Amino acid sequence: MASRLAAIAAGIDRLTAAVGRAVSWCLLGMVIVQVVVVLMRYVLGLGSIWLSETILYAHATLFMGAAAWTLQRGGHVRVDIFHAGASPRTRALVDLAGALLLLLPFVGVLAWFALPYVARSWAILERSPEASGLPLVFLLKTLILLFALLLGLQGIAQAARAWLTLISAAPRP
Repeated sequence: MASRLAAIAAGIDRLTAAVGRAVSWCLLGMVIVQVVVVLMRYVLGLGSIWLSETILYAHATLFMGAAAWTLQRGGHVRVDIFHAGASPRTRALVDLAGALLLLLPFVGVLAWFALPYVARSWAILERSPEASGLPLVFLLKTLILLFALLLGLQGIAQAARAWLTLISAAPRP
């Protein structure tokens, strides 16, 4: 049972790391496109809604796609009052409670409210309100569900690892 749970958590870690690494390339794309937009604006006197929206899409993809990877790597802001000097068992208790009482309910509510929002967008294949904008708003909104799914999976992996720490640290009868 414990090895199966550890294998599931490791699989989730591999998935979120792969997605996080893939979307991290959006940062390079954002920088390049932003430089192009600035040069076009201030050197050539041209503007591009399409390029400006591309930066917005890349930014959203980066943050929503890499959030779970950031959680896995311990990069989110943490209240170290409970974590810094705590024993592994106490840290596991805090991580388990945080995942079960805060993170998983949050992503559940987010997914619940985002699903009809995203479905409506897909039903009409929503596009930018700007005439020369990107016709992919429905894909952008789908990132909300991807964010909830990946963060929820990473929360499950975090809870599983915390549980495994607790049962391995428990005194044996």
